[in-house]
Amino acid sequence: MTGQNGRIETYTHDGLTFDVRDSGPLDGDPVVLLHGFPERASCWDAVVPLLHEQGLRTLAPDQRGYSPGARPRRRRDYRTGHLAADVQALIDAVGRPVHLVGHDWGAAVAWLVAARSRDVRSLTAVSVPHPVAFQKAMLSSRQGLDSWYMYLFQLPLLPEALARPGGPLETFLRRGGMDDAALARFRREIVEYGALPGALGWYRAQFLGGGDAMPGGVTVRVPTTLVWSDGDVAIARKGVDLTPQFVHAPYALEVLEGVSHWIPTEEPERLAAAVLARIRSVGPETPEAPETPEAPEADR
Repeated sequence: MTGQNGRIETYTHDGLTFDVRDSGPLDGDPVVLLHGFPERASCWDAVVPLLHEQGLRTLAPDQRGYSPGARPRRRRDYRTGHLAADVQALIDAVGRPVHLVGHDWGAAVAWLVAARSRDVRSLTAVSVPHPVAFQKAMLSSRQGLDSWYMYLFQLPLLPEALARPGGPLETFLRRGGMDDAALARFRREIVEYGALPGALGWYRAQFLGGGDAMPGGVTVRVPTTLVWSDGDVAIARKGVDLTPQFVHAPYALEVLEGVSHWIPTEEPERLAAAVLARIRSVGPETPEAPETPEAPEADR
C-alpha cells in the first residue's frame, strides 16, 4: 500500500502483507535491501543514510516470516521460490527496475531474483555466494561443517527454546560476531516480536525438495559484486571462489579483512561504498524513448 506521501509502506503477495521501510529521495534510483537471519529491515539502518546522500531511494522489507502479516505456518511456504516471488512482487510495486542488495539469507534470495528477473539492474550480494557455488562448497570444503546449525534448525521447537535470553542461540550469535546492541535487537525484534518461528522456516524448508532452489536457470547476467568477510564463521572461502563461474556479467569481489558475518552493522561505510561502486558502474536509469510512429507509405 502506497501512503499519501508516495511511500510504499506495505505490499501484498500470495495472500500475505509485508511491511516496508521506504526512504530517501522518491525520484532516486530504487535500491531494494534484503535482510538475513535473524534480523529485520533495521539491520540496514546504518547503510541507508549513506545511499540517500548519493540520491538513492531505499526499500527494505521485513520478509516472509518476519512481517506479522506474512507468517505462514507450513514449512513448504518458505521454499526459496516463494521467497523470491515475494521480492519480485515488491519490485513490481516499485514499478521500475531496481538495484538489489541482500545479506545472508537475503543474499541467497537476491541471487535467485537476479537470475530470473528482468527488473534487476545490479546485484550486491553480502556474505553469501551464489547458491550453486555454496552447494558445491558444502560437498568439497569445510562449509558442510561450518553449516552445522542448519541441521539443528530442522528440529521442531528446540531452536525456539534455545533462544531464551542468555541461552545457547544468543551464545552462538555472539561467537559469530554479534555485539551487545545487535543481540538486544535480536531479542526485541525477532524473539519478542514473534518472528523467530517464521525466520526458522527458511531453514526448515531447505530439505523439502521440489526443485525450486534456482528455478529458471542459475546464471546471473547483471553486473554483480560479492562482499565477503574473512572473519565469517558461517561462510567458508570455497563458495566465494566458485561464484564467478555463475556470473556472466561484470563481477567484483570485495573481501573485508577482520570483519565478522554481520557486515551491514559492523562495517556500514565499507559496505555502502561497495554498493555505490556497483550502482555507479551501471549508471543512472534512462527512460525508454517513445516509439516513433511509422510513416505512411506515401511519405517514404
